[in-house]
Amino acid sequence: MLTNFIITLATFVFMEFMAWFTHKFVMHGFLWYLHRDHHQGHEGFFEKNDSFFLIFAVPSAYCFVTGIMNNDFRLFIGIGIALYGFAYFLVHDVIIHQRFKWLRNLDNDYIKAIRRAHKIHHKHLGKEHGENFGMLVVPQKYFREAKKNFSKSS
Repeated sequence: MLTNFIITLATFVFMEFMAWFTHKFVMHGFLWYLHRDHHQGHEGFFEKNDSFFLIFAVPSAYCFVTGIMNNDFRLFIGIGIALYGFAYFLVHDVIIHQRFKWLRNLDNDYIKAIRRAHKIHHKHLGKEHGENFGMLVVPQKYFREAKKNFSKSS
């Protein structure tokens, strides 16, 4: 039981690195045509960028199915990937971009820091010169900015 929890947690943590790597080298690389509308605007609710959900869902589903069929560790890898996908959806689509009208009034240093880091990422409209490619791990300087801006507004 503890091993399964550790596999799930380790997979979740590893997915932050995978999201960073994929965002920097794939989304801002050879699959920029799918990610471009996320930086440069689009018509309607859906973006081509939303297709990355499916790209990450495939290995999760594969691990779920094969893990259940073989009664092995792959199930917990699939759970870790899915949990990261859910966290990514909440942070990126709900909290940062507010594509859904939930959790709009969250106001703490972590939320301010991730919003600021993502805003800096989006100041670049092209695929070059990007920064802050991760999602849940935020550089310390954005926490300092959040604290500094909060103390000025108090």
